[in-house]
Amino acid sequence: MKTILSDKQLDITIDRLCHQLIENHFPFENSVLIGLQPRGIYLSDRIYNNLKKLLPDTDIRYGKLDITFYRDDFNKGNALHVPNETDIDFSIENKRIVLIDDVLYTGRTTRSALDAMLDFGRPSAVELLVLIDRRFSRELPIQPDYTGRTIDAFITQKVKVLWKERDGKDEVVLENGTAN
Repeated sequence: MKTILSDKQLDITIDRLCHQLIENHFPFENSVLIGLQPRGIYLSDRIYNNLKKLLPDTDIRYGKLDITFYRDDFNKGNALHVPNETDIDFSIENKRIVLIDDVLYTGRTTRSALDAMLDFGRPSAVELLVLIDRRFSRELPIQPDYTGRTIDAFITQKVKVLWKERDGKDEVVLENGTAN
């Protein structure tokens, strides 16, 4: 197991991503943040809360999107898929959307999110923010607009993002085994 981002590096990376969003979206009048369930919401919560501290008087719309029933592998295998909550209480019609997820691997999760998002309106633009980009593993032509860290890993390696809220500590590690 190899550490990609320590807890301090993770904080710095999230802060940098927030400043990039401010540069491109301030005053957030036509911009919306959407975290992808289940794992992307830990990052999106951090991004949203950090932006609220940096811009306390700015209204930033933030939602969470579940893509369970939009996945292309939904009906494959015997696994029971348990959906998470979708919490988008606003229209995304003609808004600039920033989709937020922890790891960009094949691009299939992002494709599913694009399908699911259309149930809430047609955005004017969609950007993708990811903590980790596994750039040589893509199956679809999807690229992030904001990247915390780009890594090159073997297909047999797994990127694991640990969050205090779920795992008791903040860290991003690279493990040998099955890829994610």
